[in-house]
Amino acid sequence: MFKSIQYQLYIYTLLLIAAVAAMTWLLTNGHYIFAAPVVLVIALCLRRLKTCYDGYNKNIIFLLNALENGDYTYRFSEKRLSAREREMNSTFNRIKEILELARKEVIENEHFLSIILESVSTGIIIVDAGGIVHKVNRTAMEMLGLRRLTHLNQLQAVDESYPELFRNLKVGDSCQLALTTEREEFPVSLRVSQISLKRGMMRVMTLNNIGNELEMKEMESWIRLIRVMTHEIMNSIAPVTSLSETMMNTLVETGRAPSLPVDEIRLAFETINSTATGLLSFVESYRKFTSVPNPKKEPFDMPALVEQVVKLHEQMLRDKGQECLVTTNEDAVFVNADENLIRQVIVNLLKNAIEVSDCKCITIAVHKDADVITVEVANNGSPISPDILPHIFVPFFTTKSDGSGIGLSVSRYIMRLHNGKLQHFTTANGLTVFQLTLPMIF
Repeated sequence: MFKSIQYQLYIYTLLLIAAVAAMTWLLTNGHYIFAAPVVLVIALCLRRLKTCYDGYNKNIIFLLNALENGDYTYRFSEKRLSAREREMNSTFNRIKEILELARKEVIENEHFLSIILESVSTGIIIVDAGGIVHKVNRTAMEMLGLRRLTHLNQLQAVDESYPELFRNLKVGDSCQLALTTEREEFPVSLRVSQISLKRGMMRVMTLNNIGNELEMKEMESWIRLIRVMTHEIMNSIAPVTSLSETMMNTLVETGRAPSLPVDEIRLAFETINSTATGLLSFVESYRKFTSVPNPKKEPFDMPALVEQVVKLHEQMLRDKGQECLVTTNEDAVFVNADENLIRQVIVNLLKNAIEVSDCKCITIAVHKDADVITVEVANNGSPISPDILPHIFVPFFTTKSDGSGIGLSVSRYIMRLHNGKLQHFTTANGLTVFQLTLPMIF
């Protein structure tokens, strides 16, 4: 009986070699009758060699099965074995220890990430392509007002449209929801990203309470508006107050009509009249800003509308020595919007471009994209000054002596009423561009 599998391999391998050599000699010399016992010896050696190799493979298969099942309690013996077998079993044990350490680190990282997931103020929902929820944190459950969420269909309890909305939202898109709890209603921004895991493609949905952010932006807007309105009203009221106070003092001192030259009296009343007229004009501008009607949406062709607007301003362009080019990647691009309001936006943008003193060329490009169209009004004049740029969309802010300062702010408001955008940017070659984006009708 041999001490180890290794020794058995050595012995049976030598016996097999000897038996094969003997078989060769017997067959060569014609001693066929003695070949039968040798065949039995060869068969026995092959069988024993297979058994020995199976012994080696058994440990490897056992190791793999244990690792697959997450069992790290085993340990291969390293005693009373040959040096070769001890080395192999020691290697197996080392592999097990390395993998066990890696498993512990994975478990610790998962625990750490779970703590972070439950601690953040952002709601997180991880779902697969079938709508099954694999992970959801406490913040998301509190925002949605649910006790349990295992499938997107359960969002019907919050709003009947939410399962479809969450399921159809594309990766990279975002939308705003209004969620209600027992205490309050608050706006939430919903964003979707994607991650590839071993179990398949997962979508990560994040919910952020943007109520405080919106309140801060709203407060900043009101402060800017009040500051501008205060400045305009005080500038208008100051000369009226000064002149009226001077005339009242003269009446009090003399007890009769002031003995002022007629020209001075006329000038005083003209100043009061023009100031009051300016104040009325300012108030009228404010009324226009606050009385934009709700859009009456109907399909219309955007390139055709742009061509009409440019046609109406041809004389103004000729007077300024400018040219206006209209480009489009489609002959007809239909949008579902209020044509009159969109016309007002394009007119405002075109007029602003025409009024740029050193502008020689204006381009209006209409682009049809996957699900939106963009209209870009660009001019090659001097770019907007950096100190003015942050205020261009503030109501009543203007750098023009005869401007009302509501053109861009009203235009952006109109775009928001259409779920669109109005943005400004400067291209690499120095063009000043105002870009409006609108959903497209298919």
